[in-house]
Amino acid sequence: MAWTERDIPDLTGRTAVVTGANGGLGLQTALALAGAGAHVVLAARDGAKTAAAEARIRVGSPSASLEVVPLDLGDLSSVAATARSVLDRHERVDLLVNNAGVMAMPRRTTVDGFEEQFGVNHLGHWALTAHLLPALLRATAARVVTVTSTARHRAGRLDPTDVHLERERGYGAWSAYARSKMANLHFGLGLQQRFAAVGVRAASLVAHPGLTNTDLQARAVREGGAGRVGAFFEVMTARSGMSPFEGARPQLRAATDPRAHGGELYAPRYGSHGPAVRRPILRRWGLQEQIDVLWQVSERETGIQLNVALSHPLP
Repeated sequence: MAWTERDIPDLTGRTAVVTGANGGLGLQTALALAGAGAHVVLAARDGAKTAAAEARIRVGSPSASLEVVPLDLGDLSSVAATARSVLDRHERVDLLVNNAGVMAMPRRTTVDGFEEQFGVNHLGHWALTAHLLPALLRATAARVVTVTSTARHRAGRLDPTDVHLERERGYGAWSAYARSKMANLHFGLGLQQRFAAVGVRAASLVAHPGLTNTDLQARAVREGGAGRVGAFFEVMTARSGMSPFEGARPQLRAATDPRAHGGELYAPRYGSHGPAVRRPILRRWGLQEQIDVLWQVSERETGIQLNVALSHPLP
């Protein structure tokens, strides 16, 4: 039988942090985790939208244990403040779902001067994960799930000498998005390598939602960076995309299925549609080199080291 949110085990006593939890896949993920008994930290940028999301969750789960923290992944100071808030209130974090993101935006930079899509989709999550690492490693068997996209298959290699695409004559919003989503994959796999090297029980997994009808497509069109491709995808997802309820299942399975293991990718069975299943990792040629380059670039750009050995608490 197909895996659904009804297969999520009891999460009572677990703390989960979900980025972008105020809409789309993030909201559905928070709904399911809270419904299974987890204390869910809703980490998102738009305060009013997050308050509405909290109210919606409480309609279905009146006794849900929820907490709201502001998070702007495009501002490393905001990321640090969010992490401090979580660490001040929670000794351990059992689940971190790196879900939030932007797609096909016009050329913009973050507060810290990063190309926006790479900065928000990857570097912001890199920083948040690094800051929360001590709490993740204090959990019995924490999981970090990072959300990628099939758009990664269109990505070129990350150029460490032009991380923010400043030498490009014309900015390609879709190619920049694809590059950020490939970074999400490499980050998830690289983090699992580092967990395994130190011998901790924490696990890092990757998920992608397939073709899911969320506000992501509509926003890409509204913001003006997606072009005709964006308009096409907006219509296609509205007509044939899965609902956010269905689209969240791969990341929920990666986060909660006792049979899931670090380094695995969960996605719809048929690529863009279908039940959430484990899928193979493709494009393995040069994979280790790309993971290593991503680590070097991420530490250099953010000034934040993500070192599992240094963050692992002494027994």
